[in-house]
Amino acid sequence: GGERGFVLMTGKPNPGAGEEIKDPREMKVRVARSFDRTDIPVPATRISMGITGRVLESGRPLLSVDAGRDERFSAMASVEELRLRSVICFPIQLDGRTEGVLYLDNRMQRGAFREDDLELAELLAGQAAMAIKNARLVSELRERNQRLLQSSEQIQSLNEQLGRKVRDRDSELAVVRAELGRERGRYDYESIVGASDEMKRVFSELDRIIATELPVMIHGESGTGKELIARAIHYNGPRRDKPFVVENCAALPDALLESELFGHVRGAFTGADRAKKGLLEQASGGTLFLDEIGDMSTEMQKKLLRVLQDGEVRPLGSNQVTKVDVRLLAASHEDLEHMVKAGKFREDLFYRVNVLALRLPPLRERREDIPLLAGALLARAAREASRPAPHLTHDVLAALAAYDWPGNVRELENEMRRVLLLAEDSVRIEHLTQALLTRGEASRKAATQLMPLVVGDLRSAVESFERTAIDEALRRAGGNKSRAAKELGISRFALQRKLEKYGLGNGAGTLDLEGPHAAPLEAGAPAEALESDEGE
Repeated sequence: GGERGFVLMTGKPNPGAGEEIKDPREMKVRVARSFDRTDIPVPATRISMGITGRVLESGRPLLSVDAGRDERFSAMASVEELRLRSVICFPIQLDGRTEGVLYLDNRMQRGAFREDDLELAELLAGQAAMAIKNARLVSELRERNQRLLQSSEQIQSLNEQLGRKVRDRDSELAVVRAELGRERGRYDYESIVGASDEMKRVFSELDRIIATELPVMIHGESGTGKELIARAIHYNGPRRDKPFVVENCAALPDALLESELFGHVRGAFTGADRAKKGLLEQASGGTLFLDEIGDMSTEMQKKLLRVLQDGEVRPLGSNQVTKVDVRLLAASHEDLEHMVKAGKFREDLFYRVNVLALRLPPLRERREDIPLLAGALLARAAREASRPAPHLTHDVLAALAAYDWPGNVRELENEMRRVLLLAEDSVRIEHLTQALLTRGEASRKAATQLMPLVVGDLRSAVESFERTAIDEALRRAGGNKSRAAKELGISRFALQRKLEKYGLGNGAGTLDLEGPHAAPLEAGAPAEALESDEGE
């Protein structure tokens, strides 16, 4: 029954928090249409500012079946001047603030609007509010994209300046390395890359460990660099000029491991055509590093314990013992204390090898070291391949830092050797393995959930945004429609219609004002009579 329709909105595109529009003169007519869809000229002079002002002030809808005889408008000259008959006016609310009104009238017919039309007008106002909000978000996103495009030239210029400064980086890095070396401690840890808090802790503990000759147990996951730490302990310690011998206990069966550690005489077993010194004897005066000692059998543990207690070793097949003096360093990725409780590792041997303990952090606990490590490992691989090292781009470094690296530094080293074969001047994101690319894709999906991108036509983008916004609001409100509607800045009735439209939630529920106790509104009565308790 409407003859004309108007949408009035504030002149400010994004009003500040808490601002409320009370004066209709601060608003502009954004849409003005006749029933035949033609534009209305000079629209600001064709509506009653008194009626719109009352709706803005109260924040409530207003319905009049005969405005000329309605006592509420007796003091409004605009009603008489415009010869208004039927009028319906609704506030447009965004995020709890009234930022506009929807105004419909009919100058020729009394009773053109009924109480039922209030629900339709409220729905239209809610849709207008959501569309305006979405349009602002889309506009803001486009403005941000435009600013990013405009800044690309500036970034390129800055990159050129940075390139000129890179020529001086070698001398600057030499100074930084010297300072870092002093910060790390008294000893030379140049072969160990790391400047994170976790690695500073490791360096600090190494300073105390190196000066002693006590056994050290190095705990850490596979690939964390336990052998590298063992070498740092030996080559910085008092036995640096003596042998450093390494054996992986998990790599050999018991029979071979016993022969390797204790040695054998000629004829001790089939194939023993000559005598051989064991690793314990070879390391005498120096350091023996036993990696993965937790994989040693209990029988071998007992024999090793005897050597550590007596300081003597008897080669296989011999009746003679040889005095040995070794500093024992051991490592394991297993929890030896737990293995002792489970009866898988001898308690007496545990206390022999675990006099001093050092824990190495996994790479995921020192992510800030990943760019340094990646650059150092890539440079080393390039030197071994006799070729220049490619440049690691920012997005590649970000992907490397986001990955958890279950294989730790060893896995990172393999990744750098792989990308060296694929890359030329610079390493790009597509050069990385699928595991890293999958992690990056998951991060991008998470980002799109926070800020939806406009794909396809604007109507589809708005519908997609509305679905997501409503679903998230209902989730945060625990399914309470009244709280969700308040958060969305729309009425509960409008939310119910959108639930039915998009098939969200139960969708078929009814509003309080639609219940059996809802009383009809008398013609000409204030629209406040439609208000009801919307509590769930």
